[in-house]
Amino acid sequence: MRILVVDDEQLLVKGIKFNLENEGWQVDACYDGAAAVEQAAAVRYDLIILDLMMPVMDGLEACMHIRQQDPAVPIIMLTAKSEDTDKLLGFEFGADDYITKPFNILVLKARIRALLRRSSIAAPAAAGADAMLTCSDFTLDTERRVARCGDREVNLTVKEFDVCELLMRSPGKVFSREALLNTIWGYDYQGEERTVDVHIRRLREKLERDPANPTHIVTRWGIGYFFKE
Repeated sequence: MRILVVDDEQLLVKGIKFNLENEGWQVDACYDGAAAVEQAAAVRYDLIILDLMMPVMDGLEACMHIRQQDPAVPIIMLTAKSEDTDKLLGFEFGADDYITKPFNILVLKARIRALLRRSSIAAPAAAGADAMLTCSDFTLDTERRVARCGDREVNLTVKEFDVCELLMRSPGKVFSREALLNTIWGYDYQGEERTVDVHIRRLREKLERDPANPTHIVTRWGIGYFFKE
């Protein structure tokens, strides 16, 4: 696994790099958002750790540019801010997860493993018919991690894909926000439940003909979300 760590605190980067390399991962580093975008364009990374507040280009803008280059690469956002609005904004720009500074390196490693397990790099390929989920003109290829609406390929982040796959594998079953958080994030997640709402809204914007009146990913008010049979 090759990981890119981006933070203007060079001592922090050095510590993260040392610990991740001890896990056997190859780790590159840079110290501002613009350099991160250039590095991500030149090298195919399995995961990127990206600080929010950086010089030249902040983490949000860097995340947006990286997403345009590689929609599938898992991105963990580091932030010194603990407000929910900052965390949700990170998800809006395409981050898959976030960690608030200061953090335990063991927690970071756990988050990395959770994302890598769910990514196209680390997830085991689905077998047979289960690898292809179809509803109307929408198809989810879980083996190649590709989503299509008709002839159009839809770029989904790791978490967007996982949410969509979970809902499509159990059509008609309503998942609460808490259930989605526990299942998709895959560890003792302490995040805001509105995280789920952000991902659902982004999925609808990408998949639905009319996101304001969805026909696939539907809300059961007061309970949660389901994929319409």
